[in-house]
Amino acid sequence: MDMLTRLIQLARPQAGLDVRCLLGGHYDLPHSEATAGIAPFHVVLSGACRIDTATGESLIARAGDFILLRKAHRVRSLAAEDVATPVPIYMEYDHLLPLRRTGEGAPEVDLLCGHFDYARGPNELLFRTLPDPLHVSLTGQHVTDAADMPGMLKSLVDLMRQEAVGARAGALAVVTALSQALFAMALRNHGEQHPQQASVLALIADARLSAAAQALLKNPGQAWTIEKLGELAMMSRATFARHFRARSGMTVWQFLTEARMALACDLLRETRRSAADIGMEVGYQSEAAFGKAFRQHTGEMPGQYRRRLRQHPAAGSTGGAA
Repeated sequence: MDMLTRLIQLARPQAGLDVRCLLGGHYDLPHSEATAGIAPFHVVLSGACRIDTATGESLIARAGDFILLRKAHRVRSLAAEDVATPVPIYMEYDHLLPLRRTGEGAPEVDLLCGHFDYARGPNELLFRTLPDPLHVSLTGQHVTDAADMPGMLKSLVDLMRQEAVGARAGALAVVTALSQALFAMALRNHGEQHPQQASVLALIADARLSAAAQALLKNPGQAWTIEKLGELAMMSRATFARHFRARSGMTVWQFLTEARMALACDLLRETRRSAADIGMEVGYQSEAAFGKAFRQHTGEMPGQYRRRLRQHPAAGSTGGAA
């Protein structure tokens, strides 16, 4: 299993679709800051709009763009700064999702808005390192309409639009599943398009470093050394350590500890294996050492974590520092 797939699995993101927006005229739609464990997203199915964040960033979102952002922001028409009073917003229902409309005539942008619920605590290794906002052109280029997108992506976005418009039986399940696919594509493309922006995605996109990182994730219990990992990356010890930190934003040992805790949480949730057995698998030589490390990262002991999840299966956050 490749590294990105495994990190997505550990994060357990569940897509939920909230509203479809058909926007025209001079609109200005506010969105509040997301709560912990929630990552809102927008997919531009056609047209273009502007997104301004509460921290002063501004981006242009075009057809084929995927935007994931947790901070407060506003979705605005491209010329919104020239208009004092935005057009009224009308809410309808199209048998699939609530439908938000502005303006008259053909919409200037078709926007699908949703969110991901994801596991918190050690499992959020992936989400914790993502830039906010995460803005990815899934086409690798700027286009103004879905018809201009290349092959596979055009088919995917076309299918989302067809399902959203047709609202046939099962349409919401189809569009939700396609949102999960777009998310994986967005993460992959971001690492490839922004290799200098420190994150786990940049680490994955670096062929040599990702070989070492994937080995850590696959075999966390091995007695790793910087020299061994450098050999996997075909780099010297010092060069490997320096490049790993530059790409991921973490030291090798920070990444390894984060990976061990995420894998341990997954095993505690999904299996009945003892804490001692799980601790040994992820690299701790005694149950006491594992328990101490786990508590430092989550605020609770492995047994407490497991019992809490069994009592509240939907709970994703850990009880302590996340």
